[in-house]
Amino acid sequence: MKTSEIRGLTLEALAAKGKDLGEEYFKLKFQHGIRPIENTAKLRVLKRDIARVKTIITEKRQAAE
Repeated sequence: MKTSEIRGLTLEALAAKGKDLGEEYFKLKFQHGIRPIENTAKLRVLKRDIARVKTIITEKRQAAE
């Protein structure tokens, strides 16, 4: 997910997106613990997307104050 796409979302949508990404990351991490997954790069991509969403949420909250 690109940063420009994330910046266009509202705070509520960002929170929902962060929650969805977190759940997806948890499921993949759990699956990888049981048996190796084919695309391990997906874990890294999800982690970075979660970090992007959290960073933009923080930026928007600070800008609102």
